[in-house]
Amino acid sequence: MEEKRNTRDMTSGTIWKHIVLFSIPLLIGNFFQQLYNTVDSIVVGNFVSSEALAAVGSTGPVINTLVGFFLGMSSGAGVVISHYFGAKDEKKLHQAIHTTVLLTFLLGILFTVIGILMVPFMVSFMKTPADVVAESTRYLRIYFAGLMGLMVYNMGSGILRAVGDSKRPLYFLCLSSVINIVLDLLFVVGLGMGIEGVSYATILSELISAIMVLWVLTKTKDVYRLNWGDLCLTKEILKKICIVGIPAGLQMAVTSFSNVFVQSYINHFGSSCMAGWTSYSKIDQFVILPMQSLSLAATTFVGQNLGAHDDKRAGKGMKTALYLSLGVTIVLTILLNIAATPAIMMFTRDAKVLHFGRIFLHFMSPFYVCCCFNQIHAGALRGAGDANGPMFIMLGSFVVFRQIYLALTAHFIGGIYPVAFAYPAGWILCSILMFFYYRHAEKRRKYLT
Repeated sequence: MEEKRNTRDMTSGTIWKHIVLFSIPLLIGNFFQQLYNTVDSIVVGNFVSSEALAAVGSTGPVINTLVGFFLGMSSGAGVVISHYFGAKDEKKLHQAIHTTVLLTFLLGILFTVIGILMVPFMVSFMKTPADVVAESTRYLRIYFAGLMGLMVYNMGSGILRAVGDSKRPLYFLCLSSVINIVLDLLFVVGLGMGIEGVSYATILSELISAIMVLWVLTKTKDVYRLNWGDLCLTKEILKKICIVGIPAGLQMAVTSFSNVFVQSYINHFGSSCMAGWTSYSKIDQFVILPMQSLSLAATTFVGQNLGAHDDKRAGKGMKTALYLSLGVTIVLTILLNIAATPAIMMFTRDAKVLHFGRIFLHFMSPFYVCCCFNQIHAGALRGAGDANGPMFIMLGSFVVFRQIYLALTAHFIGGIYPVAFAYPAGWILCSILMFFYYRHAEKRRKYLT
């Protein structure tokens, strides 16, 4: 009976309490997960060089191209698992979990090889300045070599979240984040390993979190227990995972790859601008964490309630998540603008870098509220099993529209502000399209009314 308290059945009870209580561990977990690269940036910015800070930041779009696809697949697996958990179908739940775990290991091997091989091409493709190339290359190669730990943790924690357990993945992630900080300081400050030190610290701490989440899945006595001898790819389950996961994965991967183009435009302005963009981007990631956590909560909430055939409750859950997201985001945006300078100074004291960081932060932050609409609506639609709609809307907004916008502004206007506005422009368009698509789906399919 003790095991049961680690899950959360969202098919009954107060809606906002379910969403808040489920989201808080997710938010804290995402906060600590974001600390991985953020601490890397703080350490290299203060103890290595501005060029190293630029290198760590510029690698983000490359890393997220592969990792993003896998996270999309993970969301697909989570939707399938949450449906079977909500429907109380233990046999299908067992098959879904074991298919998911084996698929993770196979994709982990594939993505590790692809990631290492693509490093030289991507560094060149982004038009990385000569003073940053060597460090970017070293960081990426080591990161991709340890990619399996990140993938296993995210898929394993996704399984636990799908059955309502968002606490234990949080505990493991907090511990591994602390280990990452300690190793960063040891390798970089203590041993003078430079940017290679933060790479090794990251992959070792991610490996620890992966081991812990697998330990929980193996030792639990609940219905989601992992039996290593039962690992297999069940065709029916794999198909369902792919139906939701591949569109979501492609959307995330292609969107991340499109950010490589944006990074190349930023790189054009030199390493100080790159470092300023890195500083802003790390802060940006923390501000959007609440809406992302609430989006994941909406996915699980909708998935469980549709599995229980309670369409009306699923729709109410989406609206509750949206209102919560808007409120939190507005407050954080105001606080961030007030504390802009000390926030950027966490990463560097270089005057040029500080200048660029403040420019990006003040200019971009007012548009965060737009993201609430596209994130929450997309999460609810995925929970309902509709991954294609959000995929095409986000690809159209974040990839096609954004690249056309960048090409036109670079040719006819130029300058930092038009390049930076490529992100808010995509957010605004995506939110408008996602809202109308959601309303259309609501009327047409009646699953979220």
